[in-house]
Amino acid sequence: MVHSMTGYAVASADTPRGALTLELRSVNSRFLDLQFRVAEELRAAEPLLRERIAARIARGKVDCRLTLGNSVSQARQGLNVQAIKELRALATEAERAFPGIVPLRTADVLRWPGVLAEPAADEERTRGALDDVCRKALDELCAARSREGAKLAAILLSRVGEMRKLLAEVAPLVPEAVAAYRERIAERLREVLGTGDDERMRAEVALFAAKSDVDEEITRLATHLDEVERVLAKGGAAGKRLDFLAQELNREANTLASKAAGLKIADCALELKLLIEQIREQVQNIE
Repeated sequence: MVHSMTGYAVASADTPRGALTLELRSVNSRFLDLQFRVAEELRAAEPLLRERIAARIARGKVDCRLTLGNSVSQARQGLNVQAIKELRALATEAERAFPGIVPLRTADVLRWPGVLAEPAADEERTRGALDDVCRKALDELCAARSREGAKLAAILLSRVGEMRKLLAEVAPLVPEAVAAYRERIAERLREVLGTGDDERMRAEVALFAAKSDVDEEITRLATHLDEVERVLAKGGAAGKRLDFLAQELNREANTLASKAAGLKIADCALELKLLIEQIREQVQNIE
């Protein structure tokens, strides 16, 4: 299955150091472009995140935001009695030095460094939680990209089916259009030459007829459509290959339009170009 480059995922877990939250957003990009916004106290986790994401995602711009908030355990943490005693002593000295100074408020006390007892740092447990959060977020992101990729593949296959119908309509028109084109050219040559030189006239007609024969272009278009279906069926990182095929389809459709010997063939060529452009736009979203 092919994957889209667009997706969103978020996962979180509670740790002794706080609530760990990982948010992933991915959009289109020619290559894998990782952007990190990591809490200062979790900077050491960036290489791990980079490794985990690169192992699961091949293309796309991925914004990774890792935050550490207050956990339930932190909300219920106790007071550091020793720190409060030291703060009281400092406040007493300050009052002696500055009579009439405004007393400390409760909020001031609680904000003083060390007053709230911090939980013991458990690096191993934090790393384990980070691994778990990263795995969950990546699973969710890849699932979202997979669902979007399935929709894109369905759209591409639908356009391929429409193009096959157009080619099936064009193929029977080619011999008749070439014959009519040959007759028109012969008539014009008779008018211009006026010499009755049948040999020269036949050579000129054969040359113009060869230039108006689009059997080769129709065959190549059908072959490229077969390859599009094969790539979609194979899945994986198919975006670049599909983009190349879209360019080749467009090149053959341009040639078909330029060599069209009849109005119906020209109209079909234009419809093919519109469908190819729709394919190209959708392919830009595929990993």
